[in-house]
Amino acid sequence: MNEILSKKEIDNLLSAVEVGDFGDSSGSKTDDYLNESFEDENVKKSSVRMYDFKRPDKFSKDQIRTIQMIHETYARLTTTSLSAQLRSFVNIRVVSVDQLTYEEFSRSIPNPSTLAIINMDPLKGSLIMEIDPNITFVIIDRLFGGEGQALKDNRELTDIELSVIEGVVIRILGNLREAWSNAMDLRPKLGNIETNIQFTQIVPPNDMVVLITLEIKIGATEGIMNFCIPYITIESIISKLSAQYWYSSIRKKDTHENLDLIKDQMYEVSLDLIAKLGSIPLSVNELMKIKAGDVIKLNTKTNSELDLLVGSKKKYDCYPGRIGNKLGVQITKTIQDEQSEKNTIEGDLENG
Repeated sequence: MNEILSKKEIDNLLSAVEVGDFGDSSGSKTDDYLNESFEDENVKKSSVRMYDFKRPDKFSKDQIRTIQMIHETYARLTTTSLSAQLRSFVNIRVVSVDQLTYEEFSRSIPNPSTLAIINMDPLKGSLIMEIDPNITFVIIDRLFGGEGQALKDNRELTDIELSVIEGVVIRILGNLREAWSNAMDLRPKLGNIETNIQFTQIVPPNDMVVLITLEIKIGATEGIMNFCIPYITIESIISKLSAQYWYSSIRKKDTHENLDLIKDQMYEVSLDLIAKLGSIPLSVNELMKIKAGDVIKLNTKTNSELDLLVGSKKKYDCYPGRIGNKLGVQITKTIQDEQSEKNTIEGDLENG
């Protein structure tokens, strides 16, 4: 069967004809050109990325970055709260965010380990918080008054130790709610704590999950904390896990907070109220002749309303009067400026 040459192979043969160099009678030179072409084709093939249809990517790069930002916030909050609770140096940082199958995650977990099943109310489903045994026993040792020593040999938690670690998990779940607040009002609740991954089958083995790995350092001891979040758990809010939505939510939240702060500060501002009794035009010559005891006739009557100014703008109509031994005014009407009145009329027309 004849083999069809590619364009590059034909060009190589034509070049060999022009220079008159075909190699020996066996055609070794021509074979070199052909081998070179095949090597180029192999290089192109090697750049093709393999795709496994059994485990398709569920999360986009943008969503992965947003999840990482959420848990970076969680890491900062938990660093502060754990440092205060343990009275020790604590540092937590996000190491990686990956997507894999639940089976791959379960195979990587040591036995025994500390596995907290967290209900993601109001979302349907749960996540798993896995804490390295070294970190678990350092936390317990510090809360029991020790220096924070890790165990040399891993073992399961006693009932008392389990109760203590439950309290720690419940406390740091509040940080998880705050970290997710821009995406949704998450109310995570501790379901139960297991030590064997075989008892925490929250999704089928082939379901995709996102695994957030955090590095924890307490004193001189280092360990890992993992969050395993199934795709089906956060599928309903996956559209909110984008940088555009995330930053727009932050700006919107900041804007409302700033407006409330500005309003509170404006309420404390002092303004001058001026009751304008009347006016009369005077020349400079007449003004210079005024002396104590002179009577000036104004353009208002004793029973007419006065203008009440806020700063330099007329805001109210009022009547003058006396309250006990003090002078005062009674407001009879609120005056709107033209722009405010225009906006009010336009709003009434739209609603009508």
